[in-house]
Amino acid sequence: MTQAELDHQFMQQAIEQAQLAALEGEVPVGAVLVRDGKVISKAFNQPITHHDPSAHAEMLALRGAAKAEENYRLPGSTLYVTLEPCTMCAGAMLHARLDRVVYGAPDPKTGAAGSVLDVFSSKQINHQTTVEGGVMGEECGQLLRSFFKERR
Repeated sequence: MTQAELDHQFMQQAIEQAQLAALEGEVPVGAVLVRDGKVISKAFNQPITHHDPSAHAEMLALRGAAKAEENYRLPGSTLYVTLEPCTMCAGAMLHARLDRVVYGAPDPKTGAAGSVLDVFSSKQINHQTTVEGGVMGEECGQLLRSFFKERR
């Protein structure tokens, strides 16, 4: 399987997580953390449910993977997320030493992987994470647009 096919496969799983978030009234963002072709952790947005501003899908996936691996560092891992990460999540990803972040839809209001800020491009940071955006971006964006349209 090519890298593009793997990216599509794992982003589809992140979309499924985002759909679970929407069912719970949360902003539909999902994340899947993968190492060596195996899913280590999956999560969806839950800040409302948990009364926790840090309970973004990415943060919950990082926490789940760190617990499963018994290590706060997750080298060799890729995080798939349906929406471009915010600064909080981008910082956590760098601290976890992820190899790669793959996101679907850009976030023109709080995106920290190039849309508003680009935390990942700072050469002063001692760890470099590769970022790829736009994977299944239309599907990811449509999920968010539909969610907010229904709420208006």
